[in-house]
Parts: sequence; structure tokens; C-alpha cells
Amino acid sequence: MENLQYVWNILLGFITFFMLLFVFMNLWDYIYSDSGNLISGYTKDQMIWYVILTEMIWFSCRNATLSYQISNDIKSGSIAYSINKPYNYIAYIIAKHLGEIAIKSLLFLVAGLIIGYGFLGSLPPVHLYQLPAILVTLVLGTFINTFLKMSISVLSFWIEDATPFHWIYDKMIIVLGIMFPVEVFPLWAQPVIRATPIFVVTYGPAKLIIDYSSGMAVRVILSQLIYFVISLSFLLFIYQRGVKKLNVNGG
Repeated sequence: MENLQYVWNILLGFITFFMLLFVFMNLWDYIYSDSGNLISGYTKDQMIWYVILTEMIWFSCRNATLSYQISNDIKSGSIAYSINKPYNYIAYIIAKHLGEIAIKSLLFLVAGLIIGYGFLGSLPPVHLYQLPAILVTLVLGTFINTFLKMSISVLSFWIEDATPFHWIYDKMIIVLGIMFPVEVFPLWAQPVIRATPIFVVTYGPAKLIIDYSSGMAVRVILSQLIYFVISLSFLLFIYQRGVKKLNVNGG
């Protein structure tokens, strides 16, 4: 039953993925009346590839394990049994999540590249020497998003339903990190956006793929390392506080 639900979730994800791509690729195609125009420093091809790449990253990372399983385990009380088993619950959820998104990430990668090439007739200009830094940012971005989503779910120790917080986080990523690159927003808002998870989860990796520079790679990776430490530390802190609260209340 769980395997069937997993396949169904992937199919629904692909439908949403294709619908959003269709809308935004045609939107930017219309906005760029002249393919030689620049908007906020982006060519038409760069802008469309940015949308494709950020959607690929985001849809690859979406998973009910992070959004619902932890919250349901806490609300149902089954987490009391899980934390007494001979493995770390947090590590188990992370491993399960990464295993579930591995194949899905590959599928979205292939689908996105095919759609982008079919629409634009070219692929992003990525060179071999750029791949290590790009792969590092993609991996770190995935882990940071995982830690943040898990932290939201762990709030279920204190609140009845963490779903609204997941909704806010998801919509913030979609509106500020997928639909438009940071440079499109007003100058006063750009530093604020760059200080949020958007910069390290979606914008940074996609920016490196479409417009690579060594300085940008260093900046993104350093920001990701800082976010990695902070988000993991915060997750472990609130999880331990939640477990302590559970034990004090008698499990």
C-alpha cells in the first residue's frame, strides 16, 4: 500500500511539475518579446532554465515523509516506541527521505532536461570543471531543506498541526526562489532574500548552473555550510527538547 502511494505521489508531482513549467516557460517566452533582451541581467534562455532547474530541485526534494510522517508519529504517540528502538529516529527519517527522493530526483532531472532542450534547443552551458561545485551545492541544499522541513514537523511536540508552517515555507520557496530569481526583486529586498533558505536551497545551485562564477560558487557553498550547521543544530535541539517533554509527560 505504501509503495502504491509512493508511485501515486510521484505521478501527481509530475503533473504539477509539467503544469507549472508550461505556465512559466510560456510566461517568460512572452515577456521576452526579443530573445536578445536582458531582464535583470538574465537572457531569455537563462531565465527559462532558471525556472526549470529550480522546479527540478524543489520537486525532487518534496516528500510526505518530512511533511507528515514526523507530525503523525508525534500526534499519534508512536514516536514513543520509535525513540526506544536501537537507532536514532532523526537519522532514520533522513535516511528514509533521501532513499525515497533518490530515484525521483533522477526522473525529474531527465524530464526537466528533455523539456528544456525541446523548448529552447540547447542545454545550460555547464563545463566539466564546474560540476564538483555544482554537485556540492545541490547536495548541501537538499540536506538543508531536509533539516528545515523536519524542524517544522518536530514543532508538533508543541502545536497541534504543523501543516500551516509547511505551507508558508513551501510558498516562500516557490514565490521567491522558483518563479523569479533574486535579481528580479527590488534592490532593498534582495539582501533579505539572500539571507533566507531560498538562497541556499534553490537559487544558489540554479544560478551556478546557468551563470557559473568561482566567486559565486564560494559564496553559495559558504552560505550553505553556515545554514547546514545552524539548521541541523536547531533540529537536534528542538527534537531533544520535544523528547524530554514527552518523557516528562509520561510518553
